[in-house]
Amino acid sequence: MATGISRCYRAVACVLRPIVSAMTRKDWHGEANLPRDTGYIAVSNHVSYADPITFAHFLYNNGHPPRFLAKSSLFDIPIAGKLLRNLDQIPVYRGTKRARDALDMGAVALDRGDMIAVFPEGTLTKDPQMWPMVARTGAARMALEQNVPVIPIAQWGAHELLSPYSKVLKPFPRKKITVIAGPPVDLDEFRGKPIDSVLLRAATNKIMATLTSMLEDIRGESAPAEPFNMRDRKRDQ
Repeated sequence: MATGISRCYRAVACVLRPIVSAMTRKDWHGEANLPRDTGYIAVSNHVSYADPITFAHFLYNNGHPPRFLAKSSLFDIPIAGKLLRNLDQIPVYRGTKRARDALDMGAVALDRGDMIAVFPEGTLTKDPQMWPMVARTGAARMALEQNVPVIPIAQWGAHELLSPYSKVLKPFPRKKITVIAGPPVDLDEFRGKPIDSVLLRAATNKIMATLTSMLEDIRGESAPAEPFNMRDRKRDQ
């Protein structure tokens, strides 16, 4: 079972929850799919800087205080960094010798029955229509190494509250935020095998395909046949 919620976490939630509730209308589904007896990884699509707030709102209100994997630079901001540490969030040191630290810290949290919240894309999607793009493999690696479930949580509407890359909130009128938690992604075909880059890519693609399918249902539209790939764009530049 998950560890108790810290006093700091409760204090921050006490301040933020009424504010978020005043700006949004909850359209939440699938809460029964959130595990109650094991640590797990919750993954979501990422279209707005408001996504972590709406994602956390859904999880916390359902008794699952999230531990996010967040860019290490955020922990260097004097006040925000201290707050993130007090909230037991996990810094990600990309492209450094400490890149593995986030996975190790995540493993500790999962072992004690907590949950880890991840945006597998690692940044806001660059897809012009805001569909999920090709993702990083960290979430799949943690799930396979720790043998925990991955719960896909598709959300839509946060971009109406805070446009992509914008820093200007649009709180009125209240924005409908749809959040749907699906059943665990079936990763059995990947478990118990040597973990290499090919296996991680295949597992990650399956996770993202599940999220994309869920988002198609929410939006009532079809996603592109091939997800946007930032590496392809870099090669074209």
